[in-house]
Amino acid sequence: MTGRPGQPEPESAVLPGERAGTGAPEPIRILLAEDEHLIRGALTALLGLHDDLVVIGEAATGTQALSLARALRPDVAMLDLQMPELDGIAVAEAIRAEVPGCRTMIVTSHGRPGHLKRALSVGVRGFLPKTVSAEVLADVVRSVHRGGRYVDPQLAAEAISAGDSPFTPREADVLELAADGAPIEEIAQRISLSPGTVRNYLSSAAGKVGAANRHEAVAIARRYGWL
Repeated sequence: MTGRPGQPEPESAVLPGERAGTGAPEPIRILLAEDEHLIRGALTALLGLHDDLVVIGEAATGTQALSLARALRPDVAMLDLQMPELDGIAVAEAIRAEVPGCRTMIVTSHGRPGHLKRALSVGVRGFLPKTVSAEVLADVVRSVHRGGRYVDPQLAAEAISAGDSPFTPREADVLELAADGAPIEEIAQRISLSPGTVRNYLSSAAGKVGAANRHEAVAIARRYGWL
């Protein structure tokens, strides 16, 4: 029904979260963080095939991702695990504190049980490999946006069988420095310990995983995502 002559037509009511004039829900606003340009472009294109999903920002580093999350306030942040400056888990933890309305998910080619456990501990809602199909990826975004959780089944099974890290925080610190190839004396100086104490920590860490030396211990720890 039209309004009286000389009077404006009544405006249609648009409910919160709907597109004006369509009654359709607003698309889920996604922040995409991926340091490889080709993969980032491919993910953006795949997500763009869905009317209910839209990428509103792209980042190549963890620092950029956090800055865009603060500025754009996306609904979902899709984060690569390994990025320059800040990794995806560190970004997710910061987003949880600073942009609480944004859900986070990790899409990675380097998933390990330890990574998964760290991610879940900081509130990440989705954790999946880059090998998933476009449809699964889109469905996980929707589920995460609704408050659901998705973990790749194979990675979940590996996490259960791997168990928690056997290292104490100090052993992990020393082992991580050793992973970079630093000599005993340098490690000792960097964390204010004596060389003898560093050797004891490295020996203890190696013994806990049945490694013959620190190099083998580093390899085992990385395989399980403990470092």
